[in-house]
Amino acid sequence: MEPNPYPGLPVLRDGAHVVSLPMRVKFRGILHREALVLQGPAGWGEFSPFPEYDDDEAVPWLASAVKSAWEPFPQPVRSSVPVNATVPAVAADQVEKVLARFGAVPAVKVKVAERGQVLANDLERVSEVRRLLPDAGIKVDANGGWSVEEAVHALTLLSEYGLEYAEQPAADIPGLRAVRLELARRQIPVPVAADESVRKESDPLLVAREDAADLLVVKVSPLGGVARALEVVAEAGLPAVVSSALDTSVGIRAGVALAAALPELPFACGLGTLSLMEGDVSDQPLLPDGGALAVRDAPVNPDLLERYAAAPDRQQWWLERLERVYAKLALAPEIGR
Repeated sequence: MEPNPYPGLPVLRDGAHVVSLPMRVKFRGILHREALVLQGPAGWGEFSPFPEYDDDEAVPWLASAVKSAWEPFPQPVRSSVPVNATVPAVAADQVEKVLARFGAVPAVKVKVAERGQVLANDLERVSEVRRLLPDAGIKVDANGGWSVEEAVHALTLLSEYGLEYAEQPAADIPGLRAVRLELARRQIPVPVAADESVRKESDPLLVAREDAADLLVVKVSPLGGVARALEVVAEAGLPAVVSSALDTSVGIRAGVALAAALPELPFACGLGTLSLMEGDVSDQPLLPDGGALAVRDAPVNPDLLERYAAAPDRQQWWLERLERVYAKLALAPEIGR
């Protein structure tokens, strides 16, 4: 086994801070986003797998955080990254208020297939986005919430609003492939994008080999870092769009680094999610300006780390999680390479 390339656990713990950032609107069922950020010689990294993720699934997230803090980002090929607004599964009469937080944007990603809602809610939400932004690109994200039959039916109706693509319309790779083939058979012009079927699979390239998607949605942390994400996109041979995992500016910075380094970037990226938060760890947050994010750093402010520090019991929970996940990472140093 190769020697472990990661710094020791005491080093990580000494540079770690746990924050709890209030949300402007409920997203993924939460009103506060917790994250552990850590400092290294190259800057800051973010370790923020959602609490329901088990330790094995959290390993690449820690690899990504360490690499961001200890290694420089790759050289960018563009100086700014186009970003979309994100509309959670809110009622149609709340859409305008949500969009106002993002300013001018070239595209909007709309959450659909929310548990407890029905297709009519999705149609009303997307219709309102199209009414307010007649020229914007619209993409929908089902987070795997539809069956194949439900996805085909829903996307047939939603296609009337001119969708750029549908993100994870079915839960698994066979389902994605079935949706993609049936839409093509019916001549419904909605490309299929894979998100969970990239970041939650042990083999992130399987979706491309199975011809189950037209493009990939990639996130830095679940793939083990910027360098590994670039490799996945190159090996898949599919167009890619970069998205966040509801990150602080530390995590968004890594996403911007990935998007800025991709040879091609055909769609606006889902990296404007700080607009959904009331706070951040930087007083120069990576918020969209004119529908884009500049490729720049977002210095972490110690005062904000203190202001948004998580409750002591939650800090302990995250530090214990850091210790457990680090033990697994130390046994698998190849992750993220």
